[in-house]
Amino acid sequence: MRWLAPAKINLSLRIQGRREDGFHELRSLMVPVSVFDEINLEAKESGDLEFFCNAPDVPVDDSNLVVRAARLFCASCGILPQLRIVLTKEIPHGAGLGGGSSDAATTLLALDALYQTGLSREALAELGAELGSDVPFFVYQSAAWISGRGEHVAPFNGLASVPILLVKPPFGISTPWAFQNWKDSQPVPGVPYGEQECSAGTLVNDLERPVFQKYLFLADLKQWLIAQPEVEGALMTGSGSTLFAVLREKEAGYALGERLGKEFGTQLWVYLCETMP
Repeated sequence: MRWLAPAKINLSLRIQGRREDGFHELRSLMVPVSVFDEINLEAKESGDLEFFCNAPDVPVDDSNLVVRAARLFCASCGILPQLRIVLTKEIPHGAGLGGGSSDAATTLLALDALYQTGLSREALAELGAELGSDVPFFVYQSAAWISGRGEHVAPFNGLASVPILLVKPPFGISTPWAFQNWKDSQPVPGVPYGEQECSAGTLVNDLERPVFQKYLFLADLKQWLIAQPEVEGALMTGSGSTLFAVLREKEAGYALGERLGKEFGTQLWVYLCETMP
């Protein structure tokens, strides 16, 4: 069975405060985008779970979210994990694009189809919440409002598909670090943090403040993107380090990508895609 695991962007991310359990209370509008990891999964007649991945920096032991998702699903359904799973990565790591969470959620969906267990989305999302805060979102395969620490998902159908240019520098950002430094962070002078209205909706991300304070390159990149005539709005997704630009026309993304390389160097990962609400 071949399954595609999409990335996501946060069109809006607001932090309501810190929870008693140490997590932060969130309200975020998240939407899948058309860049995918690929998961190939098949049952074996005997033996334990086998897992392979093309990315050398991705662990292939029981710490991997795909392996954890497979073992959790099988344990909850009373099934022996006699599986062979091959993950082909396209979504970069530490990017704020939810690649690992999407892989885990897609594994749960694939196993439900493979074993014909007929679990509801709600049941699969509950399993996903044991794996990570973003996993329940990907189970629903839809744009959605997210609340709590990420476990509450309300699918949202009011968005249009829009062209997006994803831009990631050659470094990642720790999500726990970004949240831990949110409260005491200060805005970088001259950098726009306020709400932006565009065809994708209202763009805003509270985590830009701590991330931009430490990584001035990202602040400069956002300002540059907003100033380009092809761009309606630009924002960091999640805790970064990826920024996305909402484009007026998808074809304009090619020329914009070339200018990005000339302006900021060829170390950037640039990907032209669109939202899949």
